[in-house]
This record gives sequence, structure tokens and C-alpha cells, in this order.
Amino acid sequence: MIIITKKYLPRRTVLRGLGAAIALPLLDGMVPAFAALRNTAARPVRRFGAVYVGNGMNMAQWAPAASDTLQLSPTLQPLAPFRNRLMVLSGLDNKEGEGTDGGPHPRMQTSWLTGTRAKKTEGVDIRAGTSMDQIVAKEFGKETQLASLELATESVDLLGTCFLGYSCAYNNTISWRTPTTPLPMENNPRAVFERLFGASDSTDAGARLAHVQKTRSILDSVTQEVSHFQTKIGPRDRTKLTEYLEAVRDAERRIQKAEEQVARELPVVDQPMGIPDTFEEHAKLMFDLLTLAYQTDLTRVSTFLMVREASVRSYPEIGIPDSHHPMSHHQNNPEKLAKQAKLNAFHIRVFADFLERMQSTPDGDGSLLDHTILLYGSGMSDSNLHHPKDLPVLVVGGGETFSMRGGLHRRYTDGTPLANLQLTLLDKLGLPVERFGDSTGQLNLLSGL
Repeated sequence: MIIITKKYLPRRTVLRGLGAAIALPLLDGMVPAFAALRNTAARPVRRFGAVYVGNGMNMAQWAPAASDTLQLSPTLQPLAPFRNRLMVLSGLDNKEGEGTDGGPHPRMQTSWLTGTRAKKTEGVDIRAGTSMDQIVAKEFGKETQLASLELATESVDLLGTCFLGYSCAYNNTISWRTPTTPLPMENNPRAVFERLFGASDSTDAGARLAHVQKTRSILDSVTQEVSHFQTKIGPRDRTKLTEYLEAVRDAERRIQKAEEQVARELPVVDQPMGIPDTFEEHAKLMFDLLTLAYQTDLTRVSTFLMVREASVRSYPEIGIPDSHHPMSHHQNNPEKLAKQAKLNAFHIRVFADFLERMQSTPDGDGSLLDHTILLYGSGMSDSNLHHPKDLPVLVVGGGETFSMRGGLHRRYTDGTPLANLQLTLLDKLGLPVERFGDSTGQLNLLSGL
């Protein structure tokens, strides 16, 4: 039974103390009683995120010992608080990452979220496939200011050829809007903040509105200029111009969405100054910005290239001064294997901190984690052999919103394509497709949960 009262708190209510104003989350008392009745059965917002960690794993320390029931391995121990939300999936193959042409790293990174093989080229004629996140973003982006958010922790400005005939474009991203359009990923937290909230110093509503209005004025002038010479150009140029104007109209739609959302009370956050000194600080800051983007509904789709393939980053802050990529070619050396396992667990711990933030952030009748599916993994398993089979794969979150149950380790039949998982997750997100990449069907065990 619901008791209707006349008590109502203004949505913009804030707590003031210690010289700061803190916006309250959406409380039941902030929703008019009859509106609350109308929204009782409202469908929660659904979100998707993918986190990629290159250079494979120490699989002996990663894989749980038993199937079905989940016994956390040494590497996965930091995820113990989220055991009931966690599915570890074994036996999935990244078949389109296979090959003997000297480019395992770009192939495996590219195929992980596309299910297609990267075209070997050193030129601009790159080709892969539309990535899963962008299939989701095409639909979910209709309701948000940003269709998707693409993040990284390393420079994504590699140019030329990175691996024996493969363009560096394949190493710079895991997100592909179309088979020929890789999306740039941003590693500077300051730039991410500006993309989310505009070129202002904080999330203050007035500053955000001023930026939105300025951007609208610029687009209006662009549209006017284009109309002046549209009849004076040839057919091919008119086609290009039509595509350009479609992009402008999409930007105008997002500006309209931003104007509708600008009055929303946001947590008061100052703009980051730049890239932090250590990986942990950097990754946590990017995860914090991602959480904020989800919390404010600026986007519902994200990809995070936390460690790109062939990364040569070292981690002296955890006692690993070795370069990651050479260390991953361990040749079964016990010392190198121990370091790789330590690094894999460190990455998992940073990811677990993000899960804690998501779980502790209210969202509707639950938390952000309740209403989000997160995919974590790598495009190869044994890094020493560049092995694209039996990949390390985690699915976290979901719960009742997606009819998913955690606390499970599922082992699939040898040869099962990783793309079958993406096909299944698309269905869970309410976007069923007949085929994705090299998929052969949905994962029955997962879809039956």
C-alpha cells in the first residue's frame, strides 16, 4: 500500500556545511506523490560498458578451479565483494584474432569487440567491423547527450605502422562506429571532463548552459554558411555535404538534449588538471569520470582501453619496473609469470574500486551497478604464445534488471566464439540481432539465467 501525502522536497535541495554545497540524490520525497505512482513500474535505465586489458593474462592464476560454482582464483580475489554479481566465462575463442602474418596484437584488440578480422594494411583503407558498444550506442544514444564515451590510459596518437603491415589505428581504439570508422579514445581526464560538461572549471549549471548556448550559436552559423553554396557544388561534394549536415543535425539534437538536462543537479566536481603521475591514479580518475557520466545520464555506453595491446608501460608503484609487453613474453620463466600475475591482479583491483563506486551510487530503485552490464577481458589468453583461445572474460553487474545471476563460472565447449557472448549481451540489453561478427548463436547457459 502507498500512502499519498502532501509532503514534497524541491529537487534542487542541497546540504550546506563546511563551506560547500552538496547536491542531494533523487529522493522519494522529491517526487510528487501521484508522479511516484505513475512511475512505479517505470523501466530502469540500462547501460553498457566494456573494459579491455591487453597483453593477455597468467591463465594459471586467472581461471577458477571448478565450473558452475564460482571459486575465485588468486587474480580475481579483489572481486570477492562482488562475487554474487560476477560471472567468469571460460572456453570462448577470439577466432578472428588468429593468424600468422605478424600482427597478433592489433588483430586481437580489434576483433575483441567487433567479432571481425582487422584488414592488414598500412594505409588509410583500414577495415574491421561495427563494435558491439556502437550497436548499443546507436539506440541508447537517442536519449542522452553523448551516444558513447571512449576512454584510455595511454597515448592514442600512434601513427603509421605499428605491427608488420598493420596500421596503428588498430592499436588506438576498441570502438568502431562503422567497419571503416574507428572512434578516437581520450586519455586526458581534462579533455574527458570538457566533453562531458563543456569548457568550464566545474559542473556548475550556469557555466554548462553558457557553453551549450555558445555551441548552438556556432552550429547555427555553420548551417547558414553551408546553405549559401550548396547549389554550387558537384554531386559527389553534395553527398559529402549531406553527410556533414547529418552530423550537424545530430549535434543539434544533442545540444537540445543538453539544454533539457542542464537544470539537473550534479555533484560538484572541479575540472581535472591533467594526466596523473601513476597508472592507478589515472585509471581511477577515468573510472570516476565514467561513473559521473553514467550518474548524470550524459551517456549510457562506454569503452575503456585500460591497457592497450603491446603496451610497454611499467608499474614501479607496485614493484614492477619491467615493461609490460616484454614481460608478457615470459617463456614460462617463474619470476616473469609471478610478475604478470601480480600485474593482472592489480588491474583487477583497480576495476574492483570502480565497481564499488558504481554499487554505492544510487540509481532509481537500486544502484548504477544494478542497471549496468560490464564486460572485462583481453583478446588473448596466453600472452607468451599470442593464444586467442579460452580467453579471460568477466561479466559483472546486471542482476534482475537483465535477468542475470552472478556467482557463476561457466565453461563453454572448445571453439565457442567470443562473439556469441556479445550476441547474448545485445539481447539482454534489449537489442537482439540475428548475428554479430563470427557468432554462431547465443550462449544458452547465459541466456537461460
